[in-house]
Amino acid sequence: MFEQTEILTVSELTRQIKLTLEEEFLQITVQGEISNFKPHVSGHWYFNLKDSGAVISCTMWKGNNSSVFFTPQDGIKITVTGRITVYPPRGNYQFDVRSMKPAGIGELQSAFEILKQKLSNEGLFNEEFKKPIPSLPCRIGIVTAIDGAAFRDMISIARRRFPLVELVIAPSKVQGSGAAENIVESIKTLNRKKDIDVIIIGRGGGSIEDLWAFNEEIVVRSIFESKIPIISGIGHEIDFTISDFVADLRAATPSAAMEIATPDKADYFAFINDFLYNSGQNITNLFDNKKNRILDSIGSYGFKMPLDLLRRKSQQVDGIVYKMSVNFDKQFLMLKNKLSLLSKSLESHDVKKTLEKGFVLVKQDSKFITRSSKFISGKETQLEFFDGEVNLNS
Repeated sequence: MFEQTEILTVSELTRQIKLTLEEEFLQITVQGEISNFKPHVSGHWYFNLKDSGAVISCTMWKGNNSSVFFTPQDGIKITVTGRITVYPPRGNYQFDVRSMKPAGIGELQSAFEILKQKLSNEGLFNEEFKKPIPSLPCRIGIVTAIDGAAFRDMISIARRRFPLVELVIAPSKVQGSGAAENIVESIKTLNRKKDIDVIIIGRGGGSIEDLWAFNEEIVVRSIFESKIPIISGIGHEIDFTISDFVADLRAATPSAAMEIATPDKADYFAFINDFLYNSGQNITNLFDNKKNRILDSIGSYGFKMPLDLLRRKSQQVDGIVYKMSVNFDKQFLMLKNKLSLLSKSLESHDVKKTLEKGFVLVKQDSKFITRSSKFISGKETQLEFFDGEVNLNS
């Protein structure tokens, strides 16, 4: 029991309480329900741990919370191990958490259902947002652990079914601390590439704790926001994660996901063989039909005497040409005679011819005088002879 021998300052008293509590509760394990959980931008976690009778403030530093495989949520019962510390500036004690785990499988399942319902209410699972899976992909992105059996199985299936496909690997942790962040970054990396046709997110089976990274909200939202269609192949057929609900297509296993993503080369070979056979038969039938039609046409009446038919048509053409030639000659002669008559008529009315005979043209004021009554005596007059003009002054 502490016995006071002198008057203490507040700081001294707080220091004594701090030493007592921190030495007495150096390593303890406590169970309670999370409330007021706040992740700080620094990476530290601040929250309360409560039961029906009391509440204690908790902190969990970034270096410790990086080993927690799930993201804490209000209302989840957890078991934490750590020590009691005192924060002198405020004079209150708090629990410095060193490790954290769900109080039981039921608590993880509860967190699963809470997040699932929240995202469902937002519409993230609606069919209208599901992107179609391409039937003939050229490049498939894979998000998984490259040291796992699931990865080897997917590569083997791709080589067997469709060797032409190119696999683009974005390695990622798939369980434990940091797995959710790794998965998100891998999805974003593949989305930054412009030639990925489909992405497979996969890992082998395991407990609910092992698969929990695929139940994290950041992973689920990353899948929803992906511009590239995503197939989820997580765990075994009986395993379901929230990522399966938001993915564009859910496969029972990673191997099944690759089966869905790749066409079977055997199907294409069978299609090509059938196509070649059917095409050959169709071409043969087409040639036979055309051949029969030609033979039928050659045997018809129109082809029995083609030379006579050609001569008859040629004779008709000759008759038409002859008629056109005769008609042209008649028209040409008629026009020639008409032109000759017109030419002679023009010659008979030629003024020069008249003047040549001794006639004279009389002009006054640049006008021809055609009657004696129009002649004005004493006015300047021009006389035009065949061989020139004479001016008479008044």
